[in-house]
Amino acid sequence: MNKRSLAISLMVLTMVFLYSSCTKKSEYQNLVEAELATNVRKDSLYLGISLQMGSKEFFVHCWDMNKQGTLTNGVGNQIKYDASEYFKKNTSMHFYPKFVDGKIFEMPVEFKYDDWALWNEELSVENLMEEVIDVLESWYGDGFIKMVNEDETKTVWVKVDGNRRIRVYRQSVSSVAVVFTDLIKLNEINSEKS
Repeated sequence: MNKRSLAISLMVLTMVFLYSSCTKKSEYQNLVEAELATNVRKDSLYLGISLQMGSKEFFVHCWDMNKQGTLTNGVGNQIKYDASEYFKKNTSMHFYPKFVDGKIFEMPVEFKYDDWALWNEELSVENLMEEVIDVLESWYGDGFIKMVNEDETKTVWVKVDGNRRIRVYRQSVSSVAVVFTDLIKLNEINSEKS
């Protein structure tokens, strides 16, 4: 092999290596693809609420739970649930769904310790995060993976079961966000935008 052929071969190999390393899928992307390929629907959320629940059905269900004293009005248009039975300290869940085509597509939830104070280390958002992950694992099973962005400024815990993705992250100095998303519907929405 002459020098020119060798140089061209090395250049081609380098380009193939660079292309394959740039297109390598993340652990998260592989997880999502594998779960969606199962064609399993996991729509249940909590308290009898589920992804793809119609808006009218959701409002009637929550109204009935409000009459029973299970749910109350939260801040703004949020619904409040006392989740203290699952936590070491009094803890509330605040939630309100996002609807697409009249059905629940995503459910953002905010967890807060009721007696949170900046100086109370026992009720820190770090402790709340650990408890929220433990509670979610008791409800939905193990399998949350920790993902950290490149500059390590944001950490998100993710679990994917079929079409249901659960993301958990620190929302503020006092609260933890949990977002349930129907990935099938998300893909449809993203396809329509393209």
